[in-house]
Amino acid sequence: MRHSTPLPFDANDKPVIWTVSVSRLSDLFRDITLEYDSLATIEPINLGFDEAARHIRERLATERCDAVISAGSNAAYLKGRLSVPVVIAKFSGLDVMQALARARRVSDRIGIVTYQDRLAELAEFSSTFGFDVAQRTYVTEEDARAQINDLKAAGIKAIVGAGLITDLAEEAGLTGVFVYSAASIRHAFDDALEMARLTQLESNRGRARGAVVTDTLRAKHGINDLRGDSAAMETVRQSVVLYAKSPATVLIQGETGCGKELVAQAIHREAPRTLGQNRPFVAVNCGAIAESLLESELFGHEEGAFTGARRGGHAGLFEAANHGTLFLDEIGEMPLTLQTRLLRVLEEREVVRVGGTRPIPVNVRIISATHCDLEQRVREGRFRADLFYRLAVLRLSLPPLRARVEDVLPLAEWSLKNALASLGARPHPNLHAEMTACAPLLQRYDWPGNVRELRNLTERLALFLAAEPLQALTPAFVLSVAPELVARPAPPAHTGSAPATWPGSSYDSTPPGAWAVAAQTPAPWPASGAPAERISDVLARFGGRRDAAADYLGISRTTLWRKLKAEG
Repeated sequence: MRHSTPLPFDANDKPVIWTVSVSRLSDLFRDITLEYDSLATIEPINLGFDEAARHIRERLATERCDAVISAGSNAAYLKGRLSVPVVIAKFSGLDVMQALARARRVSDRIGIVTYQDRLAELAEFSSTFGFDVAQRTYVTEEDARAQINDLKAAGIKAIVGAGLITDLAEEAGLTGVFVYSAASIRHAFDDALEMARLTQLESNRGRARGAVVTDTLRAKHGINDLRGDSAAMETVRQSVVLYAKSPATVLIQGETGCGKELVAQAIHREAPRTLGQNRPFVAVNCGAIAESLLESELFGHEEGAFTGARRGGHAGLFEAANHGTLFLDEIGEMPLTLQTRLLRVLEEREVVRVGGTRPIPVNVRIISATHCDLEQRVREGRFRADLFYRLAVLRLSLPPLRARVEDVLPLAEWSLKNALASLGARPHPNLHAEMTACAPLLQRYDWPGNVRELRNLTERLALFLAAEPLQALTPAFVLSVAPELVARPAPPAHTGSAPATWPGSSYDSTPPGAWAVAAQTPAPWPASGAPAERISDVLARFGGRRDAAADYLGISRTTLWRKLKAEG
């Protein structure tokens, strides 16, 4: 497996990386650490969540750390609570397939439990290939334990997940199948090394007043990262530039995966220096933290405010974001009791810590985001009307990917090139032409996960292309790797007699056990050409449109015409 080739560090000033885990991921971290020993000083921290955050904060007061590597819910918890970059180790699609293959050897009844978000691709894959995988999500450890107990009661025997999940599964008497691979962890180490290199470069330029720059309190993305040449995206970029000039609150609305935090960071970075360009950018997901913890995280707490309160008290995120931007993601999930406190902070421009009485002045620009209809929640009494209008002085609605079809192809090509580069693989010289041939297939899909789903798909394609460098990127190959592109297409944009729903994939006939072999081979579902059904029937389903029928069958229009003629 490749390592990235970072710029050389001073031999006497190797980057310092801490790995954080309380599960079996620790063993994988330890094994990979040996491979990177010459490139960085790496130390394991076998703590989790608040204990890990508190331990790291205390050590950072006197010690240096350039990056922290963690995974899953632990990493998500640490991400917004440390003044040091947190690299989140992520499992790949291939990791999931290989873990499912191992789980299938134990039992036909398989569950998979993931942090916060379901794997949309897995649901489509399971439906297409005819095997059942029960999916669950969790936020807290208690939530995870409840999900596992529920799966056990349903007869599930093997559970796929990260370290916490596999530990809890085995605690419940089930088989836990660990999802992470060594390749994915190496990728996280490479990212940490690159982040440490950039941190040192900025430090040497004096951008952090002689201290190491802390990426978690900085906006990493700017307006150039808002990619797309469509009129809709140009409108978004113009709004970003305009809104950045004002200190007023901004409410960003859009579906999951549209890039709401990306836009928030761009607004922050485009702002004049006095409004926060080089000031802190602090993000918190209001729906991912329990109400009792969210209050303390936002407003801070005094010593002794509650059981387990930190000695000496704890500054909240409002204080951390002072003179900068606080990004409140999923603001619609904030409990009503905290909405009242938030409104007061916005009105008074001062915060009182939990258990305290002394008001602390704060000068923070608020950018919030939601995927839900906040005005509807106001009508339902689930969101305060006065807070809504206070947060939505400026409003920005992000278009879903299906509403800017012309951006799909360039985004896919750009994402695929980046994904191949991260694997140390070179794109085909004729990649653009190959992507163009796949355009109808990609542009007719509705992309429920938006740009995030598109990026995930290109990462999956890159895995198989890197494993088989001579494999051409044809529509048939794309369908073999991503059958959901047929399973969930967008309604045709044109008018005519095309069907309201697309026909099932030709891969629907794959035997239930075939996926077990597929998960262990570089090209898991090789294109099989035209299915057994008559070409004329397929053509009729697509209202006589030969290009659509040819794309569905994974053949050229010339081959389609030849087969149609052969049918008589």
